[in-house]
Amino acid sequence: MSAISRCGCGIDIHAHVVPASFPLYMGATVPADWPSMADAKPCHKHVMMAGRVYRTVSDRCWDVGKRVADMAEMGLSLQAISPMPELLSYWMAAGPANDLLRYINDQMAEMIAHSEGRLVGLGAVPLQDIDRAITELHRLKHELGFAGIEIGSNINGKPLGSPDFEGFFAEVAKLDMAVFVHALRPCGMDRLVGPAQLQQVLAYPSDVGLAAASVITSNLLLRHPRLRIAFSHGGGTLASLLPRLQEGYQVFPVLQESILESPSQQARRLYYDALVYDDPTLLHLIAKFGETQIMLGTDYPFAFHDRTPVTRAASAISDETTRDLVVSANAKRFLGIGEHVAQ
Repeated sequence: MSAISRCGCGIDIHAHVVPASFPLYMGATVPADWPSMADAKPCHKHVMMAGRVYRTVSDRCWDVGKRVADMAEMGLSLQAISPMPELLSYWMAAGPANDLLRYINDQMAEMIAHSEGRLVGLGAVPLQDIDRAITELHRLKHELGFAGIEIGSNINGKPLGSPDFEGFFAEVAKLDMAVFVHALRPCGMDRLVGPAQLQQVLAYPSDVGLAAASVITSNLLLRHPRLRIAFSHGGGTLASLLPRLQEGYQVFPVLQESILESPSQQARRLYYDALVYDDPTLLHLIAKFGETQIMLGTDYPFAFHDRTPVTRAASAISDETTRDLVVSANAKRFLGIGEHVAQ
């Protein structure tokens, strides 16, 4: 456990941002879900949506100095930042959503500019309007210099494998940008009994698993082999669904006709974060998906985040080569950042 747990060389691909404030909406009618901030002591703010507190967040969501200091404690040299998923705003009218996401992306760019090379951007685009999404995608790439984008596990209920997003993913592949998939407004909430936090604990990984399965069953990466897509929370339930999907592929001719490469092989084309809170589960992901496809993820700075990602990986993974891949090398390849990372 070694030096790698103390080296400050880890790369976190799953960390979130909330701006310190949101602009007033300048149109005639304020969208119901247009966010605002309300003060909450001592160093927190309430994110307000539709007149209600959606989440109370700390200043670590926007304070670069505190974030970078925490990264040092966590053993991280680089962090890929993406918006709090609810801010993706797919349910908002496309025009206002586009304005909001441009603002958030610009705020992230300012954070990156003040981070001395410690932060890299995964921006947001309004996927309810593919043309607007592609326009903002180009701005993220060519003007802001972001490494990629964050998208939801579904777009207003549509799976990622839907033909509706074919043109968008083709453009992402053309631009050589990374895609990070985070759970958003998951299905199955009506089947859960208990507090609202069970959405994050149970429904999120379920929706992520289905999102990853839709990418496989739609053959998305076979059509666009340059796509680099990563799934949060260890790919959610995919590791458990995959053996059954593989067996079904072998049993049912109709699945062999529609799925053009075996599900197990396609799953090893995808990337996954290591945010599973359990050593045996992490080792299972490595065995199932391949040591080249797993990367650190923390969910920083929210309460339900991994505070010791590098130490956890070092404890779980005995093979030094595999450990180095998971801690940093795989993330460099996913983000397309080469060998240079700020120290």
